[in-house]
Amino acid sequence: MARRKLVVFGILGTTLDAGKGNARWERWRPTVALTQHEDLLVDRLELLHGSHVTDLTAQVVADIAHVSPETKVVKHALDFRDPWDFEHVYGKLHDLAAGYAFDPDKEEYLVHITTGTHVAQICLFLLTESRYFPGKLLQTAPGDKTKQRPGTYTIIDLDLSKYDRLASRFQKETAEAQSFLKSGIETKNAAFNALIERIERVAVGSRAPILLTGPTGAGKSKLAKRIFELKKARRQVSGQFAELNCATLRGDAAMSTLFGHTKGAFTGATNERPGLLRKADNGVLFLDEVGELGPDEQAMLLRALEEKVFYPLGSDREVSSDFQLICGTNRDLRTQIVSGDFREDLFARINLWTFALPALNERPEDIPPNLEFQLEQVSRSVGVHVTMNKEAKSSFLKFAATWTWPGNFRAFDAAVTRMATLAEGGRITETVVADELTRWQGSLSAASTRSADDLVSRVLGAERATRLDRFDRVQLQDVLAVCLAARSLSAAGRELFAASRSEKASVNDADRLRKYLARFEIDFAELKQG
Repeated sequence: MARRKLVVFGILGTTLDAGKGNARWERWRPTVALTQHEDLLVDRLELLHGSHVTDLTAQVVADIAHVSPETKVVKHALDFRDPWDFEHVYGKLHDLAAGYAFDPDKEEYLVHITTGTHVAQICLFLLTESRYFPGKLLQTAPGDKTKQRPGTYTIIDLDLSKYDRLASRFQKETAEAQSFLKSGIETKNAAFNALIERIERVAVGSRAPILLTGPTGAGKSKLAKRIFELKKARRQVSGQFAELNCATLRGDAAMSTLFGHTKGAFTGATNERPGLLRKADNGVLFLDEVGELGPDEQAMLLRALEEKVFYPLGSDREVSSDFQLICGTNRDLRTQIVSGDFREDLFARINLWTFALPALNERPEDIPPNLEFQLEQVSRSVGVHVTMNKEAKSSFLKFAATWTWPGNFRAFDAAVTRMATLAEGGRITETVVADELTRWQGSLSAASTRSADDLVSRVLGAERATRLDRFDRVQLQDVLAVCLAARSLSAAGRELFAASRSEKASVNDADRLRKYLARFEIDFAELKQG
C-alpha cells in the first residue's frame, strides 16, 4: 500500500524563525527544523504567514528547500487584525480549514503548534480537536546547542480513546455520572440504562433545553434535580436550581412566580419579588407540567430563552437571566399545539433534547433494586434499619412485577413506606405485605368501578364518544381497560385474543390490536402516556 503524503500546517514564527547570515544556522528555528528530521519526511508544508514579513518568509522557504528539497512549501498570506483577538483569529483559521481541500485517503495531516501567538496556538488546537483540521498536533522543541541539530518533536493524537489510562479514567467518570443520575440504583432494564447514558452525555455536553416526558411519578422531577447536581459538580453551572409545577399556578400568580413583580404590580403585591428565572441565573430552571403554562407565560418564557431578558410583572425595565431550562410533562405537547394550547415556536425551542421516561411497569427487572433503595431511604427517615424476610420480599416482588402501578414510583415508594412504618422492630413480614396488597387491589377495583362509564369519554372526548353505537362503546371500553393495565401492546393483544389466537396458524396479536385501535384514531403509546 502506497505511503500517504505527510502535510504539515504551521504558522511562521516572526521571532523564533528569524535569523540572518550564516549565524541563522546556529539557531533553532522551529519551522525549518521540522523539515530536518530524518524520520519525519514532510512532503508539503502549508505555511501561514503575515503579508508584512515577506523577506522572512522568502528566507525560510529558501532554507527549507536547502535542507529538505523533497518538501514543497505552499504559502498562505494570513493577516490578523489583532493577533490577540480570539474570535477574530479563530474565524480566520476556521475559514482557512473550511475552504481547504483535505484528502485523508491520500494524505496525513499534522498541525504545528510551536509557533504563533498563544491565541493562535489555542485556536489551532481547538480546530484540530473538532476535526476541522483532520489530523494530529505536532509539537517541536530545541535540542542541545550543537549546530544544525533539528531538536525534538512529538506527535499528539487528540483521539483520547487511544490513550488507555485516559480512556479508562473517562469511562469511570462517565459510569459514576450515570450512576449518580440513577441515584446509585443498579438498574437492569437495558432501554432505561441506554436512556440514562444518553442523558448523561447531553447533561455534561450541552446547555440547551431538555424536555423530560413520561407518566406522572416516573421520576422527572428527581432526574431534573440530579442533572443540575451533576452539572454543578462539573462546575458547568454556578447558580441555583429553581423548580415550579406549572399546574399549580394561573394568571398573575404564575407570572409573578416565574418572572417576578414590582411593588404594587397587582392587588396584594406589597413587596418586590425577583421570580424563579432570576433565581436560576447561571443555574437550572425546571418547569414541571410545562404544558399547563398559560399563553402569556409561554410567550415571555420563549423570549427569555432566546434573548435572556424579560420584564417582571408591572415593570418597564428589562432584567436578564442566563439559565438552562429543563421541562417536564406527561402530556402530548404536539396535540396541545394542534388544539392551540401550546405554542409551536416554544415547543421547537424545548424539543432539542427530549427523553421519554418509562413507566415503572415497563421496567419490572428494576423493581428489586428500587425496593432495596427505598428500604434504605425509609430506614434513614424512621431511624430504624428496615428489612423484609425472604417470604415477604418474594410475595411483594411477585405482585410488584405484574402490577400496573398507577402513580409509578410515587405509588411504589408510598407502598414501601407504609410497610416499613407498620413493621414491628423494622422487619416487614408476610402479614404486612398481604395487608398492603389488599389495599392496592381494593383501591383499583373501586377505581375501575368509578371509571367504567367515562373511560371511553376521557380517551375519545365526550362528543366523539356519544357518536359510538352502544355495542362499539362497550367493546372499546373493555379494550381500553386491558391496554391501560398491560405492560405492552403485545401483552394487551395476548390477553384480548387469548381464545381465538389458538385457532390460528400464524398470529400477530399486537398488529391486530393496533389496527383495532386505529379505527378510533387511538395510538397505544399515547394512550399509555396519558
